[in-house]
Amino acid sequence: MAQGVLEGTKLRLEFQTGIDDDGKPVLKAKTFSNVSKVATVDQLFQASQAIAVLCNDMLNKVERNDSTEILG
Repeated sequence: MAQGVLEGTKLRLEFQTGIDDDGKPVLKAKTFSNVSKVATVDQLFQASQAIAVLCNDMLNKVERNDSTEILG
């Protein structure tokens, strides 16, 4: 039976930097590597809110990206 081993976690913040000529939002993302694997969703949300306060653009989306190695 295969097993999954969590190798790493990244936090991706997506910001809206403006509106294009067609009225669609212009988005820009920033990814933070080496995030604690045991960080909870609430902790990541609080961290993203703290980072967003320091930025000029509006926070649009927060993602947690986990990388898992599958062993056979």
